[in-house]
Amino acid sequence: MQKTFYLTTTLPYVNAPLHMGHALEFVRADTIVRYKKLQGFDVYFNTGTDEHGKKNYEKAIEKDQDPKEFVDAGFETFKEQLKMFGVSPDIHFVRTTDKYHEMAAQEFWKRVKDNGYIYKKSYQTKYCVGCESEKTDSELNEKGECLLHPGKQVELIDEENYFFKYSAFGEKLLDLYEKKPNFVIPEFRFHEIKNFVEGGLQDFSISRLKEKMPWGIEVPDDKEHVMYVWFDALTNYISTLGWPDKQDDFEKYWVRGTPTQYCGKDNTRFQAATWQAMLMAAGLPNSHQIVVNGFITAEGGTRMSKSLGNGVDPRDIVAEYGTDALRYFLLREISSFEDSPFTLERFKDAYNSGLANGLGNLVSRIMTMSTNYGVKLSDEDLKMKYYTDTNEDLENFDLNKFINNIWFNLKNLDEYIQKNEPFKKIKINKEEAEKDVYYLLFHLYGAALALESVIPETAKKIQELIKENKKPEAPLFLRK
Repeated sequence: MQKTFYLTTTLPYVNAPLHMGHALEFVRADTIVRYKKLQGFDVYFNTGTDEHGKKNYEKAIEKDQDPKEFVDAGFETFKEQLKMFGVSPDIHFVRTTDKYHEMAAQEFWKRVKDNGYIYKKSYQTKYCVGCESEKTDSELNEKGECLLHPGKQVELIDEENYFFKYSAFGEKLLDLYEKKPNFVIPEFRFHEIKNFVEGGLQDFSISRLKEKMPWGIEVPDDKEHVMYVWFDALTNYISTLGWPDKQDDFEKYWVRGTPTQYCGKDNTRFQAATWQAMLMAAGLPNSHQIVVNGFITAEGGTRMSKSLGNGVDPRDIVAEYGTDALRYFLLREISSFEDSPFTLERFKDAYNSGLANGLGNLVSRIMTMSTNYGVKLSDEDLKMKYYTDTNEDLENFDLNKFINNIWFNLKNLDEYIQKNEPFKKIKINKEEAEKDVYYLLFHLYGAALALESVIPETAKKIQELIKENKKPEAPLFLRK
């Protein structure tokens, strides 16, 4: 039976264009998906758009649009933007306004309620619309603003809502973490979530009064309330698989598979604790693994922000340098798990040294010698596969380490040329020069196979050049 692998990203809101943090998550997830496919896995790759909630509702009202029209347009924009990240075309899209998802979210609610984990009460809380979550005083600055969304006051909610009995799942979650020692990657994020759960869980509101915020999924058997956006949106990870009515994919990829979720560090609690407690409450299997990215920052480690004018738009990078250049930088120059800066200066330096003067120049030199000297790989050589075994770095989601190893091998090929000088040797010892070029060509082909999951467009170009024994007609990467 073919092995299965399920990977999902978080779902971005449609109230604004995708930013560099989104690009990081999608490129990394896509790299893992491509790797698993090359290993022979039956892969289900899920993403989509989070379309309910106050953030989307307020943006639609601001634009004087019907909320449904607003999110419809946002979804189409989202799909177009994903193309510029080089994401696999066979990705599955879910929308939280899909009728099937809405039905699934309501069924999920019913099961959690029937199991005794939903109740109703009056309460007051401070709420950040930017995060779409409640905030304690420790999560606010001296001005009463969310630390992640400074410049915007939090709102005070005072109403009767439905609550999720989160407090009942502390021990259950800790038991899950004990049984799955690699449940959250990296390890230091796992320690953070364990400490959070050990500190005690508080029940939280999972509905909003419809008269105050109508844009959401109606609570079953109570038309006066809509679901809190996170409670609705998190169920996408199983509704996309056909749960609850169509069990085949759900059984294959979730129950018998290894459901894995990528997220940013600001999403860790929702993915590694809240969602897992929700699954337990509904009587469903937990996720297999949560992989957590750090933030992409501006110069000096400050948070990227439109209002501060310190952000770099991924659309601008792709327009000038191409998709693979963006993917290269995100995978090699951004830490696998820590915060890392993205500045135009850093990007240009990495682009020129690693791609234009690095990979591009190396390919040109090797292909020039191979075509000039008539050196080719055999048909048997061209059947080689890079992913015959599992790759430890990719299994651990350490993409930075994986791609650094590829460039280490490319650097060795450059040094081999400098040391052996086949371009000089050809004049005095043709046979030895041809052996040198064959060695270079063979290992370049291996590198091109490894790069299929990293910079797929460029990897295919290099493979075709080697198969056809041709020089590049133009530089793979123009120096900028």
